[in-house]
Amino acid sequence: MGEVRQIHENTVLTPTERPGKPRWARFVLYFVLLSLVGSSVYALIGYLNAPQAQVALGDPGQVKSDYLLMLVQCILGIFVMFLPGVIERRRCIEIPGTMYVFFLFFLYGAIYLGEVRSFYYRVPHWDLILHGFSGLMLGALSFSVVRLLNASDRIVLSLSPVFIAVFAFSFAMTVAALWEIYEFAVDGTLGLNMQKFALQDGEPLIGRAAVADTMEDLIVAAIGAAIMAVVGYVSVKERKGWLSGLIARRRGTSSCGID
Repeated sequence: MGEVRQIHENTVLTPTERPGKPRWARFVLYFVLLSLVGSSVYALIGYLNAPQAQVALGDPGQVKSDYLLMLVQCILGIFVMFLPGVIERRRCIEIPGTMYVFFLFFLYGAIYLGEVRSFYYRVPHWDLILHGFSGLMLGALSFSVVRLLNASDRIVLSLSPVFIAVFAFSFAMTVAALWEIYEFAVDGTLGLNMQKFALQDGEPLIGRAAVADTMEDLIVAAIGAAIMAVVGYVSVKERKGWLSGLIARRRGTSSCGID
């Protein structure tokens, strides 16, 4: 029951064959990239022409801060899109295509649909859906971290399934908390509304309502992370291989140009 199991190269966390990325992943990449680039141009033009504040109280029209938020999010999204490729090349690892495509869909939903198309205001609980999905992805990512550390020649780990599951949950929640800190800092610095402490028309929320968005985000992310931690625990303990398509692996030295 409490036996310690080590995550080896051929364990249930990685598929027996090289996962690679699906061919259509590049089309998803280009689609999301073009959406964000086009949205950046749209946000920049809107920022230059929009009023500084609402023309009338209760008017939901876009103001400069709204377009600035779109622009910041789009630029950040474009930058983040290329991080997995940089990490793959520099750290000699391979990110599964399924995880990468999920990552692109998340960016599309959070930035283009959420900010540019105003899904955060138009679609009920859109923010919560995204944060729940991010909790699941971060939980899966944490298993990749354990897998890659265990594959290192300098670090040898022998971890129980319980510890791996706890690490997965803790890792996901740490990233979720850091994201909320980032939103808080950007809102304070640039006068934006990433944490949705005000309504679409600019009316500020008061008291408990002002922090509801942040707390709901963290709670939903915790639920998603907990689900993935339980799934990962069963997968490791019972050798089910449920996460094999989501776990990164280290490439062979020949494919990295290492002699």
